[in-house]
Amino acid sequence: MKKSRYYYLIFAIPFVYFILFCYVPMFGIVIGFKNYSVFDGIWGSPWVGLKHFREFLSDPYFYKLIRNTLLIGLYHILFSFPAPIVLALLLNELRHRLFKKFVQTVSYMPHFLSTVVVCGIIVNFVSHDGLINQVRELIGFERVQFLMLPEWFRTIYISSEIWQSVGWGSIIYLAALTGVDPQLYEAAKMDGANRWKQMWHVTIPGIAPTIIVMLLFNIGAIMSVSFEKVLLLSNGANFETSDIIATYVYRRGLVSSDFSYATAVGLFNSVIAVLFLSIGNYASRKVSETSLW
Repeated sequence: MKKSRYYYLIFAIPFVYFILFCYVPMFGIVIGFKNYSVFDGIWGSPWVGLKHFREFLSDPYFYKLIRNTLLIGLYHILFSFPAPIVLALLLNELRHRLFKKFVQTVSYMPHFLSTVVVCGIIVNFVSHDGLINQVRELIGFERVQFLMLPEWFRTIYISSEIWQSVGWGSIIYLAALTGVDPQLYEAAKMDGANRWKQMWHVTIPGIAPTIIVMLLFNIGAIMSVSFEKVLLLSNGANFETSDIIATYVYRRGLVSSDFSYATAVGLFNSVIAVLFLSIGNYASRKVSETSLW
């Protein structure tokens, strides 16, 4: 430990962060099983068992919240997850270094924009007088109030997620690509494989463990839809598809001050996420040699 003290010092920063902001707050989960009152405190509030969980399961919003959260999470995996992989594979095939660096820089930039700024850009682009509607009008289509139509919300959300995260997400796969043995490419060339076959039979299998691990992380986060972006893009008109568990917890917990019920719903959401992660990990372990545990 003395020899590696600097590495431990670097590790201590994220370690302390997760202890303080992820594990210590878990103590508050107990209020999900109590009728919490700010005046009585956590331990002074009476126990109610699974009352709040039963209320949520019988809540008329339950199925809509689960449906909206799951659909956005599934669409994220289907469309947003493969995008960085495709970009990394395309960048890996580029031979012009300056153009490659330019594309990387441009694709990274949206990641550093705050969610508020991104949502402001989206609202301006899809508004009635926005750029998208102006282009639609030029090619002969009518203008559409995109954010006022529930059926467009998921498309707008997923598209913005891809634009904002595709460049930054590709960094992991570009790093994985550096670990692929160059001799495998030489052997593939000798066997007559063109660049497409080299990518399909050498590159993708080489980064497959990284892809599987990242897929498992995404499966574990399937219920953790971006609360900030949904809150900023949702309105009364698109509420049918934009209302998710995170925004419901916000309304019941912070707006209505129903802390116990909101905690129970949040805990329910976390349990479902762990269940999805466990199923994904089990399936990965059965079909491949890569898994989280």
